[in-house]
Amino acid sequence: MPKVLVSDKLSETAVQIFRDRGIDVDFEPNLGKDKDRLAEVIGQYDGLAIRSATKVTEKILACADNLKVVGRAGIGTDNVDKAAASKKGVIVMNTPFGNMITTAEHAIAMMFAVARQIPEASASTHAGKWEKSKFMGVELTGKTLGVIGAGNIGGIVCDRARGLKMKVVAYDPFLSEERADKMGVEKVELDALLARADFITLHVPFTDATANILSAENIAKTKKGVRIINCARGGLVDEDALAEALKSGHVAGAAFDVFKVEPATDSPLFNLPNVVCTPHLGAATTEAQENVALQVAEQMSNYLLTGAVENALNMPSVTAEEAKVMGPWVKVAEHLGSFVGQMTDEPIQSIEIIYNGTVSAMNLEALNCSAVAGIMKATNPDVNMVSAPVIAKERGIQISTTSQDKSGAFDGYIKLVVKTAERERSIAGTVFSDGKPRFIQIKGINIDAEVGAHMLYTTNTDVPGIIGTLGQTMGENDVNIANFTLGRSAAGANAIALLYLDGPPPAAVLEKLRATGLFQSVAPLHFNVA
Repeated sequence: MPKVLVSDKLSETAVQIFRDRGIDVDFEPNLGKDKDRLAEVIGQYDGLAIRSATKVTEKILACADNLKVVGRAGIGTDNVDKAAASKKGVIVMNTPFGNMITTAEHAIAMMFAVARQIPEASASTHAGKWEKSKFMGVELTGKTLGVIGAGNIGGIVCDRARGLKMKVVAYDPFLSEERADKMGVEKVELDALLARADFITLHVPFTDATANILSAENIAKTKKGVRIINCARGGLVDEDALAEALKSGHVAGAAFDVFKVEPATDSPLFNLPNVVCTPHLGAATTEAQENVALQVAEQMSNYLLTGAVENALNMPSVTAEEAKVMGPWVKVAEHLGSFVGQMTDEPIQSIEIIYNGTVSAMNLEALNCSAVAGIMKATNPDVNMVSAPVIAKERGIQISTTSQDKSGAFDGYIKLVVKTAERERSIAGTVFSDGKPRFIQIKGINIDAEVGAHMLYTTNTDVPGIIGTLGQTMGENDVNIANFTLGRSAAGANAIALLYLDGPPPAAVLEKLRATGLFQSVAPLHFNVA
């Protein structure tokens, strides 16, 4: 039974989802704040469900020997060391859709608040003043809204703004012209947005490319009197530069829900006139908190019980339906990689993965991860589908993928071609109608070989006596051959043999076979066929 720790405040309904799915769950909503205690206990768990209070650091992950998945109830995963998680083979999931509407509505609310100076007017009125003439606002109707980032949340903001009769221009390198037309917005470059927008709202993640996207230089390019709203991520706006622009009057107002350093107890934006600040409330509605909690519980349960991967940040997503169909193909990819990995003892330069026929229409990213993991496990048994691509990249291995229409005798197959400085190895496999994986080609030689737990692979020139030598050597050393498969390219040319054994062959047997001088390769192979 998988075991999950909930170390932040999730709803009881979400915790019950784990229980109802047959998962052992410990609900410790304050544990995430105690990093030392978390490090002590995390090794017991397969899954960790968090919000923002738990910091999943490299140190925590180093103690998480059984951890398979971290689920963040919410969008932001700044509190998770994703690079360390990937190296550890831990999937990091978030819930990008559970609080989209809530965050978008908060951005719209903040835009209204700064346009009409509502917080200041409210404070003044509460103080017994009646300063009606002091708080002169502006209308939103007819104004131009510049949206930086028109993805899930930004797209909702665009829709709501159009309902307010605003003109909307959007900067997003990933936004197509067709998609922009459907959204009813004008796609523009960043400089054009800065020059035209009366209001600017940000809806991008914090990355190297977006850090300080509204720098001092870019703020200077904005239209005089612009109002800036940030309900996305701290660090997108140079807060010091914005404060100066507010003081000079170039920027008429700002509304911030997120800050470079949080909790934000001090900021250059604090106590400036017409600056609205809230303590990261974008997702803080009853509906959103419940939605993301339920979503993360379902996602983690699905992964731990069925292998379905949803909204993962460091691995291709695989739906439950895909997992059922792709299961045998994932195994084939892993076995192919394992075969080549066990045969290769020099540095790998490149891996080419060729998909032919029906399999070429599947989730190739996930299959790639399985194949690369199979290769990497030969030298690092702890590698999995999450960590393998990271390790391959660190080693400078080039990975390429090719898809082909159906050709040959099989409806679909996968072929691996692995190159080193010394040689090139190739192997192909498929799934038969019985759902079992098969090797169908090794070194260009066609075969039909099931995958066994313990196998012996040999290569030789096709001459008489090979089968007899193999059988006699095994028999003399009390090694039982359960079955065998042979193949050759042509009479008298290259030949291969795959022997299915009841257990690993002793090293002495391998040396005796090599000593005959009949074989170019004698390699024991082990496969996880469970």
